[in-house]
Amino acid sequence: MTNTPDQSPLGKTSAYQTEYAPELLFPIPRQQKRDELGLKGTLPFFGVDIWNAYELSWLNMRGKPQVAIATVTAPADSPNIVESKSFKLYLNSFNQTRLANTNALLALLREDLSNAFGAPVHVSLTLAEDFGKLKMGELEGLLLDRLDVEVDNYAPAPHLLRANHEEAAVEETLVSHLLKSNCLVTGQPDWGSVQIHYAGPQIDQESLLRYLIGFREHNEFHEQCVERIFTDILQHCKPNKLAVYARYTRRGGLDINPWRANFSTGKPSNLRTARQ
Repeated sequence: MTNTPDQSPLGKTSAYQTEYAPELLFPIPRQQKRDELGLKGTLPFFGVDIWNAYELSWLNMRGKPQVAIATVTAPADSPNIVESKSFKLYLNSFNQTRLANTNALLALLREDLSNAFGAPVHVSLTLAEDFGKLKMGELEGLLLDRLDVEVDNYAPAPHLLRANHEEAAVEETLVSHLLKSNCLVTGQPDWGSVQIHYAGPQIDQESLLRYLIGFREHNEFHEQCVERIFTDILQHCKPNKLAVYARYTRRGGLDINPWRANFSTGKPSNLRTARQ
């Protein structure tokens, strides 16, 4: 596959198709950006990308609109990501599509998205009668944002990262709500919160916060930012265990929440945060 971000629907005027059109999905190989990080062969992490789709609607066989929230979980070792605007356009193609039941919808979503990501994905639906059961929650951990740091750099600078290799190892979870990056193609801002759980030499918290703020003018997709954060911390701080989880705010009815880890923690919760 030779799809590149500049060939995607991003930044272009798009006609909204309202009848089923799986060809709208635009996969982009993950390896293009992983090459920049020196990630070849066996990956130093495993993980998932959790997508929540809040603008999903279709018609039943009598023409009555139905609505649901879809959650799609794609494995990090799938060959592709799916460009988010194409994902939105694809979901909108169900708007005037008649389907026999939710099982028919799930079957299409699973097949089309698995084909686009290049690996099996998990899809679940929350129907309208269950909306009230959905819960919210914030990422747990010690808040880095409490630190009164001086910042003059707004591009990723992994050389800022420091860890104390002279003292006893620690295990802790750190959180920041100051993650901001920009869309790789359009430059539009992406806002997120990030949780870092690690075990090993204690990471200097001020340097970590400065590093995270350094993504503020950086252009990259959500999944790529999280893999860059993971790789930089792993290389410069050398923890024995590391997990990085980001919850990005919604755009176009979709939020994307990448998680990468090198130890077994169980999948992270999919609790929607206040900003989402």
